[in-house]
Amino acid sequence: MLEYGGIIGLLILIADIWAIVNVMGSGASTGSKVIWTVLILVLPVVGLIIWFFAGPRSGRA
Repeated sequence: MLEYGGIIGLLILIADIWAIVNVMGSGASTGSKVIWTVLILVLPVVGLIIWFFAGPRSGRA
C-alpha cells in the first residue's frame, strides 16, 4: 500500500508543477499569478482542483 502512496504523491507533484507552469504562462496579472501559485503550493490537491476549474487560462492560442 505504501508504494501506491508514493506514486500518487509523485503524480500530484507533477500535476502541481504543470499547473504552476501554466499559471506563469497565462496572461493574468502578476498578483493573480502569485496568488494562484501560492494556492497550488499550500494546498496541492485542493489548489490543483480549484485551478483546473477557475484558474487563469494560458495565453497561447
